[in-house]
Amino acid sequence: MTGFTGFLVKRFLQAIVVLFLVSVIVFVLLHMLPGGPARAILGPKGTPQQIEHFNHQQGYDRSLPMQYAMYLKRLLTGDLGDSFKLNSPVFDLLKQRLPKTLLLTVLSTVLAVVIAVPLGLLQAVRRGKASDYALTGLAFLLYATPVFFLGLIMIILFAQVMPVFPAEAPQGETIGALLGDFTGLILPVVTMAFGIVAMFSRYMRSAVLDNLTEEYVRTAMAKGQSSRRIMVRHVMRNALIPLATLLGLYLPTLFSGALVVESMFNYPGMGLLFWNAAQGSDFPVLLGVTLVVGVATVVGSLLTDVLYAVLDPRIRSVA
Repeated sequence: MTGFTGFLVKRFLQAIVVLFLVSVIVFVLLHMLPGGPARAILGPKGTPQQIEHFNHQQGYDRSLPMQYAMYLKRLLTGDLGDSFKLNSPVFDLLKQRLPKTLLLTVLSTVLAVVIAVPLGLLQAVRRGKASDYALTGLAFLLYATPVFFLGLIMIILFAQVMPVFPAEAPQGETIGALLGDFTGLILPVVTMAFGIVAMFSRYMRSAVLDNLTEEYVRTAMAKGQSSRRIMVRHVMRNALIPLATLLGLYLPTLFSGALVVESMFNYPGMGLLFWNAAQGSDFPVLLGVTLVVGVATVVGSLLTDVLYAVLDPRIRSVA
């Protein structure tokens, strides 16, 4: 098996192995809870009889290999356990919240890319000039600023000093309801995007500078092609490859940013669910969110590899 198909099969098998390891790690975390899963879930008021009954009901009184086999079977059927604080299956909670977090993440990432790509290109073209130093300084400032501080600035400026946007995100139950109150999404989306722009623009600047020294650029110039045509048709395509890789590997960071932003703006997504679960010691929800984020990271990395190979066919031959 050769070529692009072989590359896809290899990456897919690697993703399966990593997903297996993720499930093992979450299973180990479950058994590292203080006092074991039963004590952590039932709390300090749980009686020995209740703990024994819970362990038998959940299969925690069996051998570890048997417990893992049962755990894996439940995972494959979509059973992530139950939230005893919210009295609801974890899968149902995640099914309600995950699309909302994806909406916030996608909107903020698209906005960040739309800003960062031309910003990084401008910095590369004007390398060493005043505008490059100014934009580089701004990028470092944004990168060093915590997301919660950016959110506070946004709330103070645009919800209090100049009450243009609401300080609280929309509370709709569906994606359509959230988009229907789009003004409420602006501050959370912009807050997340500003934290991403800094890194993306720096990567874009470095990638453009690297490509400007390549032989194909000098060849295109020797053929009389305009600088604009070279930038748009040649340099930009190759410079976007590292950015595509960064997008997939940045998923865990995006979730951590979403956790902070959702908590600040009371956005009803998975980050707010995780935050509330952490405050209430709702361990099944915490582990369920951890598993979903781990799976999303692996899938994002797989999609990144595929996109990387599509953009640069040389990757297929060396992978």
